Amino acid sequence: MKKYQSKSFIKSAMHATNGLYLAFRTQKNFRKHIIIAALILVLAFLLKARAMEIAIIVATNTCVLVAELINSVIEFVMDAYYKNKYSRLCKFAKDISAGAVLLCAISSAIIALILLVPRLVNII
Repeated sequence: MKKYQSKSFIKSAMHATNGLYLAFRTQKNFRKHIIIAALILVLAFLLKARAMEIAIIVATNTCVLVAELINSVIEFVMDAYYKNKYSRLCKFAKDISAGAVLLCAISSAIIALILLVPRLVNII
């Protein structure tokens, strides 16, 4: 495997950046999660959330994005392995990985609501 390892941190970072760009360009759900995360962050700043609250929101949103990236990788690998043919095992793997993303997104939304709704109530 040594021949496939990057020789420098800069090259590794460039490959990782390329991966994020590829995910953004090709994965509709990844784009949706980024937009939602950005809107929640803007709302947090507008509501003058404390630094710790913003850090928690950033962390939970990052977990959702990472889960979505892993889900995409699982889908690509399963499709490549099964050569885009239907398989129950492939479906199970894809459904479970999508369920992981859903679980992360729901918990992230609940955390954002817990942190931001009291601030909204105070304004109203």
